[in-house]
Amino acid sequence: MKDTDDQTPNTDTLPDGLEALRRELSLSDVMGLIERTAQWVDLKTFRYLPVWYPEHARRALFYKANWSEPQMNRNRQTGVTIHKSEGNVHANKALTLALGLRAGERPNWSCCHIWGIDDAFYQVSNAVVQDRRFFSCVANMVLLPTPLKAFTDVMTDVKMMLRVCALHLYGWSCDHDDVADIAGQVADWANWDAYPESWPKPGRTTLPLGTAKFSPRVKAAADRRKAAIRKDLASAGPHYPREEVRKVFDYWNISL
Repeated sequence: MKDTDDQTPNTDTLPDGLEALRRELSLSDVMGLIERTAQWVDLKTFRYLPVWYPEHARRALFYKANWSEPQMNRNRQTGVTIHKSEGNVHANKALTLALGLRAGERPNWSCCHIWGIDDAFYQVSNAVVQDRRFFSCVANMVLLPTPLKAFTDVMTDVKMMLRVCALHLYGWSCDHDDVADIAGQVADWANWDAYPESWPKPGRTTLPLGTAKFSPRVKAAADRRKAAIRKDLASAGPHYPREEVRKVFDYWNISL
C-alpha cells in the first residue's frame, strides 16, 4: 500500500530564508548593521603594502621546513593522508595585521573577501581568491562580526555595495577576467538608496566608520612581512613560488 502522505502537497513548506529575513529586515537595516560594525583597512596601509602574503592563495598547497617538505594532514578516522591546502588562513592573517590587530584581539570576527565568484551554493571554483594577486590583498577584505558574514555570502546587493565602497575608498576594482562584467556594474553603480552615509561615493570622499589608521604598529607589521618575503625569495626551499610572488609584486608595483 502506498503512503498517501507522499501524494499530498506539502502546504507547510518554508519560504526562501532570504525572503523571510527581508520581511523582518530591510536592505537598509542590513547595511546599517554592516556600516556600524565593519572594520576597514586604511588607504595608506593599502598603498604601503597591497598584498601581504603573495606566496599563498586559496587551495594552494602548504609546505613546512622553510618550503622544503609537504605539510600533510592525516584523517584520524580513515587514516588517509593528504597534502594540506590553504583555506583562508593567510587572508585572515593579512587583514588582522593590516588593521593593527593580533589574532586574539578579534574574537567572533570574520574575514570577508569583497571580490570573488558570486556563488551562494559554493559549487563554482572561486578563481579570484585562488589568484595570489587578490587572496591577501587588503583592499579585497573587510572584517565583520561573524554573524554578519552570512549577508555577504548570499546577498548580492550587499556584496555589490562593499565593492562600490572599496572602489571609492581605495581607487581599486578587481580586474580578474572572471568578474569583468561585475566590475563594470560596480563602476556604473547608481543605486544609493541603501548605501551607507559614511561610505565614499562619487563626489563624497568620506571614510567608512571603523577605518583603522595606518599606525606605527601597522607599519611595523608590514615591514616585517616585506623582510620575510625578501628572505624567502633569497633562501626559501624549492617549493617556494618565487616566480608567482614576483609576478604579484610586478602587478601591484610593489618595491621590496
